[in-house]
Amino acid sequence: MRLVLLAFLGLSLISCASNKNKAEKIDTEIEMPAPVGSGQIGVKDGDMVYQRKVQMNEELRTLENDVYDLEAKVFGGPRYLDNRGLYGVLRDCRIQMGDVKSGGDGKMRWTESRVYVTSEEDFSKIGIENKKSIVGVTEEGLRDRIERFKGYKATLLNRQDEYETKVKVCQLELSQQKANSKSEGN
Repeated sequence: MRLVLLAFLGLSLISCASNKNKAEKIDTEIEMPAPVGSGQIGVKDGDMVYQRKVQMNEELRTLENDVYDLEAKVFGGPRYLDNRGLYGVLRDCRIQMGDVKSGGDGKMRWTESRVYVTSEEDFSKIGIENKKSIVGVTEEGLRDRIERFKGYKATLLNRQDEYETKVKVCQLELSQQKANSKSEGN
């Protein structure tokens, strides 16, 4: 019985230690603090340290805004008040490539479908809070959310580079096509 209890306690401690979203107390006190840029230097436990402290609500808000702004720049579309984004610029260029007025053959050039990177979040629970209001709640571990949004950002930066290249290539091909069309018409 005692062995089973010890095994259970050991597993409980291991699972708590491995939960990256578990809140832990952090000692941010340093001696002889002196500001440096967005942080400070000082002495902590006898060691000279540089410390930068941020409010995680602001850090997460900034990361989310960066991701949504980047997704709007890359994809645009109905999610982002119908701005064109790089995707829309590429689609328009490919439409012009097929346009007879631009020396095209009258056929639409293939454009990949618009696939957003971020997910549209849904509520995991909907109910009544404190007998006063109906609320929708979604809960996610803070570190999990930060990691997810960092992944979105990395993917979007790659897609931005990819679409910028595709737009430039399309624009060059379109100019060449228009030039060829004019020279053939003369």
